[in-house]
Amino acid sequence: MSTAILTGPPVAGSPLEADLRTLGFDVRTANDPAAAAELINAVPAQERVAVVDPRFVGHLHALRLALTDPRYPAAAVPGVLTAQPAARAALARAVGRIPVGAGTAHLTDVLTDTLTESLDREETGLHRVELGSLVATVALTPAQREDAREAVAAVDDEAVRLRTAVKSRDGFFTTYGISPYSRYLARWCARRGLTPNQVTTASLLTALIAAGCAATGTRGGFVAAGFLLLFSFVLDCTDGQLARYSLQYSTMGAWLDATFDRAKEYAYYAGLALGAARGGDDVWALALGAMVLMTCRHVVDFSFNEANHDATANTSPTAAFSGKLDSVGWTVWVRRMIVLPIGERWAMIAVLTALTTPRIVFYALLIGCALAACYTTAGRVLRSLTRRARRTDRAAQALADLADSGPLAELIARSARGRGRTGSFLAPVMAFLSAAVLLVWVLAEDDPTSWLTVGVAVCSALLAGAAVARPLKGALDWLVPPFFRAGEYVTILVLAARVDVPGALPAAYGLVAAVAYHHYDTVYRIRGGTGAPPRWLVRATGGHEGRILVITVLAAALSPSGFTIALTALAVALALLVLIESIRFWVSSQAPAVHDEGEPA
Repeated sequence: MSTAILTGPPVAGSPLEADLRTLGFDVRTANDPAAAAELINAVPAQERVAVVDPRFVGHLHALRLALTDPRYPAAAVPGVLTAQPAARAALARAVGRIPVGAGTAHLTDVLTDTLTESLDREETGLHRVELGSLVATVALTPAQREDAREAVAAVDDEAVRLRTAVKSRDGFFTTYGISPYSRYLARWCARRGLTPNQVTTASLLTALIAAGCAATGTRGGFVAAGFLLLFSFVLDCTDGQLARYSLQYSTMGAWLDATFDRAKEYAYYAGLALGAARGGDDVWALALGAMVLMTCRHVVDFSFNEANHDATANTSPTAAFSGKLDSVGWTVWVRRMIVLPIGERWAMIAVLTALTTPRIVFYALLIGCALAACYTTAGRVLRSLTRRARRTDRAAQALADLADSGPLAELIARSARGRGRTGSFLAPVMAFLSAAVLLVWVLAEDDPTSWLTVGVAVCSALLAGAAVARPLKGALDWLVPPFFRAGEYVTILVLAARVDVPGALPAAYGLVAAVAYHHYDTVYRIRGGTGAPPRWLVRATGGHEGRILVITVLAAALSPSGFTIALTALAVALALLVLIESIRFWVSSQAPAVHDEGEPA
């Protein structure tokens, strides 16, 4: 329940009260600041309260943006101020400070504006809504009211609402191939009371059915899988547009939207691999390679953004050149397509699934994603080397959390602390060597399932500990987590492939999927402002170096079939551990409502 308090001179015939009730507010009136303060204090502390000037004239959607967006503790447009429970105390203080008596009319004539300025000074997280072409104003005279009504009539707020439901920055295929009609599907869902989480779940189920169709291994199954994958992507766009259209943002929704995207894509890879196996073609190594490459690409994105999003003196000639290219329209779309975002990627997968074979799908995916990864990573390295930036402690902590170092690396880091200089290239060099030493060994050795590999894994752990011994504030320290991810994931892939027994690669696929979920979950918690998963969970999973050591020991100690069983058991145990803790956290989380509006994944 929410309460709107009208305070100011009444206006006969105004539709304002009806609009407020349409938005779910219980409307009350107050004749002066003292009465408004009394009403505000009477509203239960866990409810939203709004202060509205009866002379407000504007679009219903302007009111909706100010009054119902759950992402901000307080929000305002001219004539309207709302406060959620987190900002209620500040609003009560602001009302209590309004003076009475002679000479105070300028403070109470438009009380909402005075209260808005007061909350702004208190730094309560007040959000001043950007209205664009929408109208929201306080009409003090009949002439102003008539002008405002004409301005309202000149703009179709439903058209604005539909347009702003679409991400401001998206891929070419999504912008021109999906959003022109998915926004209307979002409106259809809103008018029938569907929630974004329900649409997100429908998208997941559709993708899982697509994966099942691909797993049949028949041409009809592959064609159906391609169509269903595209429809799943339409629903994936619709859920975010529905959230923006109806302002139904939530922490749970952001988590579901982000994690289900990965679950859908990686489940589809598995479906293609199963379908290929039915036709006598084993492409599990390609499927696992595609998942590893995609996950490492995302870690590069996450690490770079976390390292730089709050850096000071954050300038770069490379970034300036990129900004100049943005002024040339066609280069924007070319650069967005080069990185193979989710829309282009899924469209390519769907078409190739319907027309070709799983092996060709994975070849195209691996080549396209590898080129995209080289392009984006090279650009970010250039930006980092030419950027004059001072990175914060928060950024260093985020990178340390993304590194996912376990007890062994922590112990090594403590013993190495004080050596090396923060801000040098020591950390990325050590992380690179940690991954490279291990990968060169398992790739080049005739029998990597030996105790010598365990010794190499110990050396890799020593280098990993040295990499995180100092705060990660260097220009290229954001490369540390991607190097660790590549080292861990590719080692699992190679060891499973080299044992050469049925079931080893599917078991490795499940294990990498479970570990990757843990790493994605870490990212989304950091992005949501709730911090990384608890240290006990990281220690329980062993950290990246601990898992590598366990897997190399299992490969050396067990027979190939026993190693396959051990990988399966480890995958199940890790999946249950990280999923149960993650679901418990997100269901009970009190993190502020968010929705991912960033660059396409």
